[in-house]
Amino acid sequence: MTTLTVALLQIEAAGQDQEENLRRGEQACREAAALGADIALFPEMWNVGYTLEVDGEPEDLEAVRARAVSRDGPFVTHFRSLAAELDLAIAVTYLEEWPRAPRNSVALIDRRGETVLTYAKVHTCAFDEPEASLTAGDDFPVVALDTGAGPVHVGAMICFDREFPETARILALSGAELILVPNACPMEENRTGQLRARAFENMVAIALANYPASHPDCDGHSVAFHPCTHTDEAVGRDTLVVRADGREQIALARFALDELREWREREVWGGKYRRPHLYGRLVEE
Repeated sequence: MTTLTVALLQIEAAGQDQEENLRRGEQACREAAALGADIALFPEMWNVGYTLEVDGEPEDLEAVRARAVSRDGPFVTHFRSLAAELDLAIAVTYLEEWPRAPRNSVALIDRRGETVLTYAKVHTCAFDEPEASLTAGDDFPVVALDTGAGPVHVGAMICFDREFPETARILALSGAELILVPNACPMEENRTGQLRARAFENMVAIALANYPASHPDCDGHSVAFHPCTHTDEAVGRDTLVVRADGREQIALARFALDELREWREREVWGGKYRRPHLYGRLVEE
């Protein structure tokens, strides 16, 4: 049986101190590798700890822009070198430099140290400054990620993206077997149930990493779902793989890839019996 292990890095950031966040992030990745992880997943916008306020007031766009980093700059390239050293795929998140306004991005780095996917949050929080001023992404890419468990087709969605069923559906239709979700908000029961449904209805594994409860407006509860996990016959199917509590920790989510792939071949959900000619309302402006 082929098992893929994703380390959910539910760790506290040092606010906007990017050097300390890099140090803490490296330490967490080293711990994840020692625990046997194939992929390490950070919470949302790790380089600044998703901190876009001063004294409780939203920062203006110029202040936010000043903390953005390049995808080829030292913050991201440090994790590329680390991935190659540890033989560990890393999904590191950051405020990305962009021409008009920064983007809320994740770089997926394979175990050879190559960035194979850069995804920018499509559904930016348009109701909340300063994120409303960020540049939204415009695509939902899926890539074959080289891991210690073999190649896995992976996509990503960031925090508010998971509130839209279209995000996970598009990723699944593009071949994703695993969706990685960097997050920064309370994961109460409704949001957790929402994510469970995304996994089951799309026949994909989903792993979410959140900040611990010590972080402003977060509560931990990083979580992962495997759509075809089974329990006792009398109980039925339980798709939950792991759910952390509110404390700072590294939670390991283990996915049985062979079972997932066989189940996707024989079961009826996902894209098999869709009727897209009736779904025009979904793409109306």
